[in-house]
Amino acid sequence: MAINSLPRTKGERFTGLSVALITPFRNGEIDWERLNRLVDWHVEQGTDCLVPVGTTGESPTLDHDEHERVIAAVVERARGRIKVMAGTGSNSTREALRLTRFAHRAGADAALMVGPYYNKPTQEGYYRHFASIAEAVDIPIILYNIPSRTGSNILPETIARLAEIPNIVGIKEASGSLDQVSQIAVTTDLTILSGDDSLTLPIMSVGGRGVVSVVGNIVPKDVKAMITAFLKGDLMQAIAWHRKLFPLCRDMLTVATNPIPIKTAMKLLQMDSGELRLPLCPLDISGEAKIRKTLQDYGLLPS
Repeated sequence: MAINSLPRTKGERFTGLSVALITPFRNGEIDWERLNRLVDWHVEQGTDCLVPVGTTGESPTLDHDEHERVIAAVVERARGRIKVMAGTGSNSTREALRLTRFAHRAGADAALMVGPYYNKPTQEGYYRHFASIAEAVDIPIILYNIPSRTGSNILPETIARLAEIPNIVGIKEASGSLDQVSQIAVTTDLTILSGDDSLTLPIMSVGGRGVVSVVGNIVPKDVKAMITAFLKGDLMQAIAWHRKLFPLCRDMLTVATNPIPIKTAMKLLQMDSGELRLPLCPLDISGEAKIRKTLQDYGLLPS
């Protein structure tokens, strides 16, 4: 079944590969030159959308000025060549509103908004948080549900309520539950994007339309090839790509907390310095060896 025979969703323009972009650092500061090069590289690679200052972009350790400057820099460098979905979530509704307003003014194509973390709102609290921002800022909003990071799950019933708001157009789903994804697909017209690289194909099989990818930082063409094959109805090709990508996806998310492994991989591939901000810290020798072996097995580094 090709994409033109699938049910239409609100955020169709965000179908495909969105990459959760790292924030490169050098000597403790943002490496703006490297950031620009990464944007250019993703344009060349055919990435559909960039997602700056999400969790992979170490948003918790960027100050407010840096957060806004990264959004503005990526939008400016993209210059309409690639879509930008800016990370604007916070556990403070007022701060999330401020960031979302800034992303809108800067010219971002959409805002990715993670569920409030640590304070664990009720389902009504989740609804009021997202609804108040969506009603205040006229920008497409992609919800982000990741209970392992936030401490609680945005239930499908709450997501269905939020889907009735016109500019809430999609959701990045990282609950790990195909039942939850299926319920969202059945009860809403949101564009569902996988929030777990290893589950992209399974999620697409029950209604997903793509991924916000971590491994897309290093192999965007391969991730996009898997998505494209599925959407064209070439299931065997999609499964072949899934099997090739799976060990890479697994190790980039299990060797250590994201984005430590992907930044380590990018350092080994000479795509980044690998520098992190505390409280995140580099892998030990054993951990780095595991990432090196994964890259070698994939064919990205010589054995």
